[in-house]
Amino acid sequence: MNQTKLNRKRTASDGEDFAALIGLDWASQRHALCLYDCATGKRESCTLEHAPEAIAQWAHGLQQRFGGRKIALCLEQAKGALINALLEYSFLVLYPINPATAARYRQAFKTSRAKDDPSDAQVCLEIVLHHREKLTPSLANDGATRELSRLLEARRSLIDLRTLLTNMLRDALKSYYPQALELAGQDLFAPLGCQFLLKWPSLGQLQKARSESVRKFYYAHNCRRMDVIEKRLHSIASMIPLCRDPALIEPAIVQVKMLASQLLQLGIALKEYDSRIEQLFTQHKDASIWGSFPGAGPTLAPRLCCAFGNERSRYQSALAIQQYSGIAPVIERSGKNQHWVHRRWGRPHFVHQSFFEYASQSVLHCSWAKVFIQDQIARGKAYPTAVRALAFKWQRIMFVCWRDRLPYNETIYLNSLKCRGSHLTSKLNHELPKAA
Repeated sequence: MNQTKLNRKRTASDGEDFAALIGLDWASQRHALCLYDCATGKRESCTLEHAPEAIAQWAHGLQQRFGGRKIALCLEQAKGALINALLEYSFLVLYPINPATAARYRQAFKTSRAKDDPSDAQVCLEIVLHHREKLTPSLANDGATRELSRLLEARRSLIDLRTLLTNMLRDALKSYYPQALELAGQDLFAPLGCQFLLKWPSLGQLQKARSESVRKFYYAHNCRRMDVIEKRLHSIASMIPLCRDPALIEPAIVQVKMLASQLLQLGIALKEYDSRIEQLFTQHKDASIWGSFPGAGPTLAPRLCCAFGNERSRYQSALAIQQYSGIAPVIERSGKNQHWVHRRWGRPHFVHQSFFEYASQSVLHCSWAKVFIQDQIARGKAYPTAVRALAFKWQRIMFVCWRDRLPYNETIYLNSLKCRGSHLTSKLNHELPKAA
């Protein structure tokens, strides 16, 4: 390597685009930092208290010291309280890395794991100093997209919590009051089921109620099929308790009432989330793009929107989003003749889940997607593998629509399949009904 190339490499690694480089080892109470001044080449170490005032004072000090020039900051965190605080300062360019990256980097050069080995802050600094071209900076979406993304993830967490509480409620009822599983309606988390259990949390209390009171309850909760109501009323009188031991029934009643109350509150919160999500997505600049995909609907269209975001420089190709979301498979090779394909283990689960669920849903609304899944299964693929293959295909289409800011047009896509001579075209001709 000649001297010119050596100098060029050294200049790039020393951070010619930044005034300073920082490695940060975050913690719940105190963060360790290692700073590299690109002008002097000197390193500094310090600690930072995890308090809004301390973080603000530290950030303003950096801004004044380096005249507002860009500073690269590498840390083992992609989201959280610290990230939220650092995003307030536009001069900080964040490079989040996987904790496994730092751990393996340290072990590659220091295998002893002794106490005098480099700290996590020093390792993060080394990575951003010498391998910054391999890192992806965190590009923040606009405020509306970030709010929508947080609402969607929080909503999904509430859905998971509702499933957990519903399963707990079902198990509790099976232990002393299995008849309620039929009398309280198909969905225990629905207002009808929760209100029923709060009003009559045991079979004994239900059998003491007047038939007219039970009938009015069903009417009030939009259950008005006379045959169903009369059948339930007739069966209540002949029901026999599973057990009569108060030592078992009374604690179970307390638990059932607690779970039913929580599920009612969750239902109210979910309506608030849905209302805000609908409002934000309707006003989003890319709403027309994601709403055009068949089967996306009010639930999946906002999730697809946030998975891509509104920052067009985030993904330079369809492969970038396919790999980031974990939809693209991983090929491992060993030796000359051994290789195997499997799905990616490290991935943002909610983003991966959004594409997977959309692909599965699109089969019900898109003719070529249905044929594609059938073709994959006919080739011996398992259904989840076939859905991921369909999601991989959808992501290529979505990337073009997102990049060009154009809504999806199925006629145009089917024509492109025909022009490319895709084998799906002939199968589609057999699936589609012929014109009279």
